[in-house]
Amino acid sequence: MSLPPEKASELKQLIHQQLSKMDVHGRIREILAETIREELAPDQQQLSTEDLIKALRRRGIIDDVMKELNFVTDSVDQELPSSPKQPICFTDRHSTLLKKTNIDPTRRYLYLQVLGGKAFLEHLQEPEPLPGQVCSTFTLCLHFRNQRFRSKPVPCACEPDFHDGFLLEVHRESLGDGTRMADSTTMLSISDPVHMVLIKTDIFGETTLVASYFLEWRSVLGSENGMTSLTVELMGVGTESKVSVGILNIKLEMYPPLNQTLSQEVVNTQLALERQKTAEKERLFLVYAKQWWREYLQIRPSHNSRLVKIFAQDENGINRPVCSYIKPLRAGRLLDTPRQAARFVNVLGYERAPVIGGGGKQEQWCTLLAFLCRNKGDCEDHANLLCSLLLGYGLEAFVCVGTKAKGVPHAWVMTCGTDGTITFWESLTGHRYIHKPANPDESPVAEQPKPLYPYRTIGCVFNHQMFLGNCQPSDSVEICVFDLNDESKWKPMSEEAIKSVCAPGATTSLPPFPPLCASTIDASVTSNEIEMQLRLLVSEHRKDLGLTTVWEDQLSYLLSPALASYEFERTTSISAGNEEFQDAIRRAVPDGHTFKGFPIHFVYRNARRAFATCLRSPFCEEIICCRGDQVRLAVRVRVFTYPESACAVWIMFACKYRSVL
Repeated sequence: MSLPPEKASELKQLIHQQLSKMDVHGRIREILAETIREELAPDQQQLSTEDLIKALRRRGIIDDVMKELNFVTDSVDQELPSSPKQPICFTDRHSTLLKKTNIDPTRRYLYLQVLGGKAFLEHLQEPEPLPGQVCSTFTLCLHFRNQRFRSKPVPCACEPDFHDGFLLEVHRESLGDGTRMADSTTMLSISDPVHMVLIKTDIFGETTLVASYFLEWRSVLGSENGMTSLTVELMGVGTESKVSVGILNIKLEMYPPLNQTLSQEVVNTQLALERQKTAEKERLFLVYAKQWWREYLQIRPSHNSRLVKIFAQDENGINRPVCSYIKPLRAGRLLDTPRQAARFVNVLGYERAPVIGGGGKQEQWCTLLAFLCRNKGDCEDHANLLCSLLLGYGLEAFVCVGTKAKGVPHAWVMTCGTDGTITFWESLTGHRYIHKPANPDESPVAEQPKPLYPYRTIGCVFNHQMFLGNCQPSDSVEICVFDLNDESKWKPMSEEAIKSVCAPGATTSLPPFPPLCASTIDASVTSNEIEMQLRLLVSEHRKDLGLTTVWEDQLSYLLSPALASYEFERTTSISAGNEEFQDAIRRAVPDGHTFKGFPIHFVYRNARRAFATCLRSPFCEEIICCRGDQVRLAVRVRVFTYPESACAVWIMFACKYRSVL
């Protein structure tokens, strides 16, 4: 790649300034004189360039220069957010080449460096990975004021080798001065923390949430030279939220340097005032919530057994009002429709919060960043995200808390149409159901609409502004009336009380909502890779059975429209293109031959795991192990990508063979 002349001269000037600053020329002259004196033979008149380069490399001069010039290229490994404000610069996850430089000299930046970790005792016995060996890795994900970053993966170890820098723009657009450089006083009033999430990825690609930490960065405003070093202790999540998992060494630096720093006393006073204000608001809301709950129980004593969820624990074991987990979320140009948003939430993995030992379900509602970075979560995480996205599309959406069959607690989403239509959205499957309440006063012989949805009872509904407890005689979903304005059926909480602790900026303890990031997965490349791996696995499996394998590429290609049609139907609930697929297959299969096909859907990209699952289906196993005359096999894989590198993987196995009676 060639640079324009003006850029090349600018780059040369920068390098020259850096070399002058380090006095590299003087050090080279010293080493040249020393090398001539010590290493040059008496009969040799001149020193070659190669000899000089070797001497410079041996004394570490070249390494020193490269380290000093590495500020920008090593700064961030960043995912592009969907927000219009483009962050500073980023490097591609699999490349060290600089992709974009967009540093505005009129803006203020916080340069956050992670300089290694220590005391990750769970990995004390972890052997040193061999070159090229696949091993478990740590990845650090950051979010700060609508900017998201991701570190380079490092091998899991007791002292993980984190060496990443992130350039965070400190802007304050809400005051109308977004174009001005923020001064110390303005930055002191920005209470947004840097949210850091540590993810572990095992050798099979499975992710685990290790830690979630909110970094208070404003201590740097009171340091003398606008630079400070911190030791951050990361605590575990869920049941281990009181257990230390490791320590990160962090260095903070303001760029450009501050003209005027604040005294540490001023910074500490501001932070203490914010904590005090937040604690008072949370205390008043707790007093109100207790009073509301007492009134709710006085309506009917049986309400005590209903699932009315006012507070929920996050991954750090902190109780937060459930309304704080919801916020209208716009997906930019990453998702076009509410149904596409439902499909995106559906393809994020489902995993219940881990629990040590028995004793039922462990509660853990994750913050949005932790859920997105891990790429999987519980039903409540899915419902909260889907509700936030539907609110962003302008719908009146609520999260419902209740039970499914056998009394299993569950959360799903409900939208209320302007015509009174109530629609349930199952966030784990993407299915939609229209609710038609049964009339409990009807004659028993009268035919009642049979519900298609799996929900049995409902205790409460909520979004970012409202919380309503179900106070109807029965909490059965089937006969429930969803007239949310009728206080004889739904007891509301004060919207002012909810706003005092759940509105954006209401308290400093509220985690900011991150923007969604575009997928980094190349759908075509990934589809080809999985398909080739599956071909190999099928061939090996048939070889073990004493069968030969002949692949027909044309038949494999003809399966593509079917896979596209299946995904389109999942997204829109409309079936299309099936006639053309059937016509093409009829033409491709000669008379006297039989065609069999088996489509299956996954939300992960592990070919071996998918193949093992396919073999458990007798229909698929029959195709893969097909015996007969002129057997031809086909397999087609189609990966559909969604934001946050979530994906829907469709696989279709097929065979055709001559029928022999």
